[in-house]
Amino acid sequence: MTTGPANPNHDAAHDAASGTPGTGTPRTGPLTDLRVIEMGQLLAGPFCGQLMADFGAEVIKVEPPGSGDPMRQWGSEKAHGTSLWWPVVARNKQSVTLNLRTEEGQALARELLATADILIENFRPGTLERWNLSPAELAELNPRLIVVRVSGYGQTGPYATRAGYGSIGEAMGGLRYVVGDPDSPPSRMGISIGDELAAVHACMGALMAVHARHTSGRGQVIDAAIYESVLNMMESLVTEYDVAGYVRERTGAILPNIAPSNVYRTADDKLLLIAANQDTVFKRLCEAMGRTELAEDERYATHAARGARQVELDVLIEAWTRTQALDELSATLEDHGVPSGLIYRTEDMLADPHFAAREAIVSVEHPEFGTMRMQNVAPRLSETPGSVRHVGPTLGEHNAQVYGSLLQLSDEQREDYRRRGII
Repeated sequence: MTTGPANPNHDAAHDAASGTPGTGTPRTGPLTDLRVIEMGQLLAGPFCGQLMADFGAEVIKVEPPGSGDPMRQWGSEKAHGTSLWWPVVARNKQSVTLNLRTEEGQALARELLATADILIENFRPGTLERWNLSPAELAELNPRLIVVRVSGYGQTGPYATRAGYGSIGEAMGGLRYVVGDPDSPPSRMGISIGDELAAVHACMGALMAVHARHTSGRGQVIDAAIYESVLNMMESLVTEYDVAGYVRERTGAILPNIAPSNVYRTADDKLLLIAANQDTVFKRLCEAMGRTELAEDERYATHAARGARQVELDVLIEAWTRTQALDELSATLEDHGVPSGLIYRTEDMLADPHFAAREAIVSVEHPEFGTMRMQNVAPRLSETPGSVRHVGPTLGEHNAQVYGSLLQLSDEQREDYRRRGII
């Protein structure tokens, strides 16, 4: 039984050595033997593809001719009309254009998928089936193909065909209700966390399926629902209600009964997060405060006792933190082994020596901006690390390489397809 890529003609060693066409930078990481076709748009599917590309997979992104992925225009900040989100979420990928709403486009898609290990899509359930690209049809074409399907509600159930966005999944999965201040309506995080959690779960599922394929020789379908990906992160929320009737509410900067763990003001009116809820760490905090007796006080000596007096304990601690400037306070806490940290903004990250030493942020060449900085690959692998090799490609940048070299279409065929809006 073979354990390599889906297509026996897919020369993984050659692809790993040559890297993405046009960049001259070799692909590195543990996934260099995998070819991924990404048909997703916006964030949930594409972020899954980004994670795979970061670790060396050959990711070929399929986009509609003319318009491309809407993420090319998205982002809260733009420069000269260019999205600053696209270079990150599409990094390390190839871009080809293909009209999947046409029979000829669907035929080309099947040719691509016959060579692939993984398909990523995040269309509304039923879309692949309408395009004659259902998992069952693709399994006949390529039995080793793993189909990753990301959607708001999953591929089954009464809500499956509803339009689903990350924000709705966050609400349905329970996250929105517990985020924010108790005296305000449910809030949201400042990032698209629902889409991103679904992407991480989808990537995890795909790599599990790759592992299972070594034994079974067959691919399978990964059904990653946004609301379930959010629900999976909700700790014991369901069990607490089921067993004890306890409902978690919005609590702002704290978690109920976890104390002390909060943000405290300093003498120079800065904010510092201190987390000392464990018994031994609380004892060290008391030593730093010069109040060793608090660690033996029955009101604060145990985790349960501190949780019951969370508000009064925070008042007591902030009365102390306000007597020291930020730098002095940080040094005192560090000397006593008490976890603390600033509430970082981007400028703090860029100036921080720890970020620099670990290369947590890297500089990447961009055709318009020269150089831009973005987050590096995570997590770090000691033997087969991933890498950021190039920013998101221009629309259809790799049509010639993919359709010409991989699918062996002639120049005349490609021009005919281009003229008729197929590619």
